[in-house]
Amino acid sequence: MFAAKAGAKKVLGVDQSEILYQAMDIIRLNKLEDIIILIKGKIEEVHLPVEKVDVIISEWMGYFLLFESMLDSVLYAKNKYLAKGGSVYPDICTISLVAVSDANKHADRIAFWDDVYGFNMSCMKKAVIPEAVVEVLDPKTLISDPDSIKHIDCHTTSVSDLEFSSDFTLKITKTSLCTAIAGYFDIYFEKNCRNRVLFSTGPQSTTTHWKQTVFLLEKPFSVKAGKKEK
Repeated sequence: MFAAKAGAKKVLGVDQSEILYQAMDIIRLNKLEDIIILIKGKIEEVHLPVEKVDVIISEWMGYFLLFESMLDSVLYAKNKYLAKGGSVYPDICTISLVAVSDANKHADRIAFWDDVYGFNMSCMKKAVIPEAVVEVLDPKTLISDPDSIKHIDCHTTSVSDLEFSSDFTLKITKTSLCTAIAGYFDIYFEKNCRNRVLFSTGPQSTTTHWKQTVFLLEKPFSVKAGKKEK
């Protein structure tokens, strides 16, 4: 509806959830049914009533940007339907890592297994460590500058680019005990935008439902301010 109000001649919405039917009612209530067409299904399976579109807008982001995200579908739509010179929004995404020191949380989730009501269950640590924790971090627990490990331009990236490994270096800002590495992402609307629009899911920013993704360390280690850790 925002696109229609902004002057789009035709707006096509694709979604496979049942909420689409409520969206249809809302569109009719706002007398936009002549502009907006909703299609139920997956973008990979439906047939759009046009050959090309000028703009693709999607809230596809998952936890840590790519976990259970729908970017694959957006890239499919881009490759099949986006007209030459068209735009995808949001278009720029970055993934960053930062060091964390929170001994209490580490004790609750990892050291806890050393003594569970008098029993040694430390073997459980190997099952817990690989599981990322999605939570809101206290900015006071951050002990490094962030390091960006991935830059995605939705206009040029491909599905194969989404599986990657990356080295990273964190400049420590506080002498402490590093207990975890946390990840978050930033989103930008840049192409042809006179006013830059962005939002961050970082711990220093307003909390979003994506929160932050925390990777607990099996063995925390001491770090010194000013030192770079790889």
